[in-house]
Amino acid sequence: MNHATLGSRLRRAWRHFWLDERDSRRAVPPAALQRLTAQVQASEARHRGQIRLCVEASLPVAAAWAGVTPRQRALECFGQLGVWDTEDNVGVLIYVLLADRAVEIVADRGLRPHVPEARWQTLAQGLGQAFAQDQVEAGLTTALDEVDRLLCAGFARAEGSPRSNELPDTPVLR
Repeated sequence: MNHATLGSRLRRAWRHFWLDERDSRRAVPPAALQRLTAQVQASEARHRGQIRLCVEASLPVAAAWAGVTPRQRALECFGQLGVWDTEDNVGVLIYVLLADRAVEIVADRGLRPHVPEARWQTLAQGLGQAFAQDQVEAGLTTALDEVDRLLCAGFARAEGSPRSNELPDTPVLR
């Protein structure tokens, strides 16, 4: 292993060592958590999709040292949170890893024919820019608005049909 690689691994592990769930709660305080929960509820009333938000302060230090990427962790959370297991296979996870200042959006297989992967990546980049400016709630709000538009375009709920809430609406803070 060369010196530059060792140095970057050490810096990353150190960042992950110092952040914990309290940092996620500072990034998304209780009032923001309530607003984001209400936004997810209102969104899901308009379409058949399910949306989960997950803001994670850090990875376990061993995972950070081993090089687990934000994308790999987002895919793991996608499974852990059951986003993959919705009736219409149209779940979306918006994942934020504070220690790496990284954003990932994982969309279930039912969305692939309707929304190209590049669209999700563009949305994640915009959210990442908001975080870089310490506008976590504003970035999440904008991302939720865009996910809502995408889900309404392809999976609008028929008027009068009951809302089947398959997953919790409250963001996960870790």
